[in-house]
Amino acid sequence: MGSKALEMIGITKEFPGVKALDDVSIHVNRSEILALLGENGAGKSTLMKVLAGVHQPSEGKIKINGQEVSINGPKHSQELGISIIYQEFNLVPHMSVAENIFLGREPRFTTGVIDRKRLRSDTEQWLEKVGLYSLSPNALLSSLSIAEQQLVEIAKALSFESNIIIMDEPTATLNEEETEKLLHIIRGLRSQGFGVIFITHRLEEVEKVADRISVLRDGKYVGSELLQDIDRHQMVTMMVGRELTDLFPVPNKSQDELALVVENLSVKDRLVDINFSVKKGEILGVAGLMGSGKTPLSKALFGLYPDMQGTVKVGGKKVTQPREAIDAGLALVTDDRKDEGLVLGMSVYENLLLPSYRKISSFGVLQKRKKEKIVDRWIKDLKIKVHHSSVEVGTLSGGNQQKVVLGKWLQMEPDVLILNEPTRGIDIGAKAEIYQIMCSLAEQGIAVILISSDMPELLGLSHRMLVMNEGAIAAELEKEDFNQEKIFQYAAGGEIHV
Repeated sequence: MGSKALEMIGITKEFPGVKALDDVSIHVNRSEILALLGENGAGKSTLMKVLAGVHQPSEGKIKINGQEVSINGPKHSQELGISIIYQEFNLVPHMSVAENIFLGREPRFTTGVIDRKRLRSDTEQWLEKVGLYSLSPNALLSSLSIAEQQLVEIAKALSFESNIIIMDEPTATLNEEETEKLLHIIRGLRSQGFGVIFITHRLEEVEKVADRISVLRDGKYVGSELLQDIDRHQMVTMMVGRELTDLFPVPNKSQDELALVVENLSVKDRLVDINFSVKKGEILGVAGLMGSGKTPLSKALFGLYPDMQGTVKVGGKKVTQPREAIDAGLALVTDDRKDEGLVLGMSVYENLLLPSYRKISSFGVLQKRKKEKIVDRWIKDLKIKVHHSSVEVGTLSGGNQQKVVLGKWLQMEPDVLILNEPTRGIDIGAKAEIYQIMCSLAEQGIAVILISSDMPELLGLSHRMLVMNEGAIAAELEKEDFNQEKIFQYAAGGEIHV
C-alpha cells in the first residue's frame, strides 16, 4: 500500500451548542479503499464537509501528500485533488452527459467558442474509465438510469484529475447487479492509485472492497482495523458501542385468523393475477429484483391505482381506495420517506399526526391534549431521538425519520402494516431497533408485509416469503424452505429444478 494521500489530524468542529466532531484523526493511503463507518449522526458527513471545504474545522489540521493545507471552500478542495460524490447527485438533468462532466470547464477554441469535437472525445475518455463504453456523450442526463447517472458523477470526479475520491452511500439507490458493477469500478480506482474513502451502511459491501475500516461514534474516533483482522460482528460492536447479539429477533408464531386476502389482483403493465393471504401476527416477506413489481404491489394493496382489477380485503372489508384502506386498518410505509412518507419542512409533531386528523378532531376542531398525548407516546415508544417535537423532521437522521413515518401510521392502530424498504439507508443500530418494533407488532397480532431488497432482513424476519418476477408471484416459500440461491433464481425468472 502506498504512502498517505490524505491525513486529517485532531479535527474538531463545533456548532453553536453542539460538538459535531471531537478530536477525530483518519488517513487514507494511495491505492487504498478506506471504509468510513458509523451510525447516522456519528459525524461522517460533517468530517467529509470539512474535507470538501464546506465547513472550517474549529481545531486540527489536514495534510495532502504530506503537505499541510488549509481548504478555503469546495472549489479549492477540488483543486487540491479531492472529489466528493454525494448521495444526491450534483448534475443537471436537461443537459447532456458531456456538458455535465465539463460544466464551466468546457474545452474552447481561442475565439472562446466551445470545441464540441474535443468535448465529446474528452468525455468518451472519462466514460470508458467507469465502464460506460456505449453511452453517447450527447445523451441527455435525464434519459439515463440512476446507476448510469451515478457513473457519470464518478467520471466527472475523475475528470478533475483528483487523487482522493470520497463516495457517500454510492449504492443506496442501486439494485444488486448495479451495485456489483459499481464495486468493481471502485476496485479499479484503487488499482489506478487513487485513495478512496467509501461511506456505506452495508457491511457486506465493506467486506467486498475495503482494505481497512475507520469507525466514528458520537463525533469521536473509535478506531481503525485492517479488514483481514476484523469480522462483521466486531465492526457492528465498534459502531454501536454495544453488542448486537440478536440483530434479528425471533418472531412469534402467527395466528390462524386471516388479516388480509388478495384475489386475482391485476394492474395494467404492473401486476399480473396476484393471489395470497396474510395471517394476524405474521410477517410476510416479499422479495424480488428492481422492477419485479414489489412497489406496485404495495400501492395496489393500499388502493392507489384506479384501474385495479381483482379484490383486496382487510378483515373482510373490500378496499379500492386509500381512504377505505385506512378505515379498514391498512397502513403503508413507502420506500421513499423523503418524498412520500414525510413533509420535511414540517415538525415531528405535525408529521406524526398527519393521517389521524379525521380521527382526533371534534367537529373539525383538533383537541390539543389528545394530540400531545399521541405525539409523546410515539416519541417514547419508538425511541425517536429528538429534543423537542417541534423540531423539523428534515433535520433528523435517516433512522429517526423512518421511526416518525412508522409512528405516523402506528398511531392509527392498523391491523395490517405494509413496510416497503423500511431500513434502506439507515444504520445498523437503528435497523436493530426497527426489527424489534416489527416483531413486537407481530406479537400484538398485527400482520406485517415486509417488502425489502435486503436479503438477510427477509430471511431473518419473515415467517413466509413471496418472490416476485415481472409483476407476478414466482414462488411462495415457507420458513423451512428459505434458501438464498433459490430465491435469487426465482426472482430472476429462472427455472428451479428440485
